[in-house]
Amino acid sequence: MDANIFAVLVQDGITTGAIYALLSLALVLIFSVTRVIFLPQGEFVAYGALTLAAIQAGQSPLTVWLLLVMGVATLLAELSANLRDAERRLGLPKLLPKLLGKYVLFPLAMMALAYYLPLAALPMVAQIALALAIVVPLAPLMYRIAYQPLAHASVLVLLIVSVGVHLAMVGLGLVMFGPEGSNTKPFSDAQFQLGEMLISGQSIAVLVTVIALIIAIYFYFERTLSGKALRATAVNRLGARLVGIGTNQAGKLAFTLGGGIGALCGILIAPFTIINYESGFLIALKGFVGAIFGGLASYPLAAAGSVGVGLLESFSSFWASSFKDLIVFTVIIPVLLWRSLTSTHVDEEA
Repeated sequence: MDANIFAVLVQDGITTGAIYALLSLALVLIFSVTRVIFLPQGEFVAYGALTLAAIQAGQSPLTVWLLLVMGVATLLAELSANLRDAERRLGLPKLLPKLLGKYVLFPLAMMALAYYLPLAALPMVAQIALALAIVVPLAPLMYRIAYQPLAHASVLVLLIVSVGVHLAMVGLGLVMFGPEGSNTKPFSDAQFQLGEMLISGQSIAVLVTVIALIIAIYFYFERTLSGKALRATAVNRLGARLVGIGTNQAGKLAFTLGGGIGALCGILIAPFTIINYESGFLIALKGFVGAIFGGLASYPLAAAGSVGVGLLESFSSFWASSFKDLIVFTVIIPVLLWRSLTSTHVDEEA
């Protein structure tokens, strides 16, 4: 291996590691706030990439239909919950227009945009914005339908629900996008020379986006009221409820952020590789390996572990490409062993 190959592998490893870092941050966020090991994170990666690919091809993405169906299901769930509660039933006439706007009119507006705009002719920024506007709202709707009714269940029950949601979303992905994979147009075709190393504009765009998003997330948690509420819920759910923080609202917000990060990661990684309806799971699983470094609790350790996973995958693909995934996932065994020996068991909060 010469210096040029080493530089290329480091560049690829850091780029993919940065994407894994975002996914690990999303997984840690969702688990900290809701105790959900979010296996469907990978489907948001695939849905984001494939929805953008459909838009760039001038096709109306079928994810708008999924958004409408889930919106109607969420509306029915909200109406049912309000009708069962006498106090909430009195305020239902005032609440109904808001519910209709959020869960029915917004999906219909996205559907109108997807079917009547000249999608292929839109600027790339508008295409990405439309893809995110379609995919990201699926996350809080999913939380309301699948997870909120079981918010106080054990972690094992929530994990079983995650497995079911993951399998359902994989099947829906096959129906909506078909078995063939797609990729998207690169953000930039520029090339920059740094000494002997050639750096692609695409890699720079990914790194800048990831760094900007991490900084934005940091300031969100440090400076905003909703961010501090999420932190409080992550530290102590019972204490958060006692001081008036709505844990259901915190769960929806955590899922929204996690789904948005997942969809954005899919958009960032799609120019590098072919994405199909099920490949997002493997990508998110590598982010999960990074999250394990932080014990599903520490954001900095999760981010550092994810960059390490990206570098390990990059060098493994050079030395033993057939076994790169095996090498990456084998790393999780000593990490879990080390954490089991050094961590103190804490009984699950009721």
